[in-house]
Amino acid sequence: MLLKSLEFKNVVGQKVKVMDIPVLEEDSTYKFMIQIRLEKFISSIYREKTPKKCYSFKEYLKKVMKWPDYEQLFKVGELKNNA
Repeated sequence: MLLKSLEFKNVVGQKVKVMDIPVLEEDSTYKFMIQIRLEKFISSIYREKTPKKCYSFKEYLKKVMKWPDYEQLFKVGELKNNA
């Protein structure tokens, strides 16, 4: 799975980085849900008075999603011959 990151400046002008954002296909069943959760996550970070410099969206999803959905989203196929 491809993951991307996003950098922006918050209200105070501090640079904030959000990592581990999954890149999904257009026809993915999770695309809308991830898009809405990302917007909500970024807006909550933007409004914080003392934000951290770096956040993991994957860790946030682990907290807010149902576990079967999270596993399905980030499932990793088994590698053959330790490749």
